[in-house]
Amino acid sequence: MDNLAKAAAPILLSVLRIMSGLLLLQHGTGKILKFPTGVVPATFNVNSMPGYAGVIELVCGILLVLGLFTRPAAFLASGMTAVAYFMVHAPQGFFPILNKGELAVLYCFVFLYLAAAGAGPWSVDAMRRK
Repeated sequence: MDNLAKAAAPILLSVLRIMSGLLLLQHGTGKILKFPTGVVPATFNVNSMPGYAGVIELVCGILLVLGLFTRPAAFLASGMTAVAYFMVHAPQGFFPILNKGELAVLYCFVFLYLAAAGAGPWSVDAMRRK
C-alpha cells in the first residue's frame, strides 16, 4: 500500500492542481466573462475589489489548470483568498462555519500547498523542465 501511495502522490498532486484551478477559474469566468450567468449581481464593477479578485481568479485559474508558472500563480491565489477571508468573512464572526468562510480558507491552504509543492508531472512546468 505504501508503494502505491508513493507512486500515486505526484499524479494526485497534478489532479489537485487541475481541479482546484478549474474551481477557481469558474469564479473568474463568472465575474469577468459573465459565464455562467447569474454568478454576480448586475451592479458588479470590474474596477472594484471583487473585480480585481475576478481577474486574479481568471488568470491564476487558467495558469493552474495548465500547470504554467504554478508556484507564483498559486501563491498569488493563496494571498487573494486569504484577503477575501479576512475582508469579507472574518468580520462576520470568528468561526469559518458560521461566517461562511470555509471555502476561502480551504482555497488559501490548498493554493499555499501548491505554491510549495509545485505543479506535479502533468503540467506545462514539468514539460518545460525536460
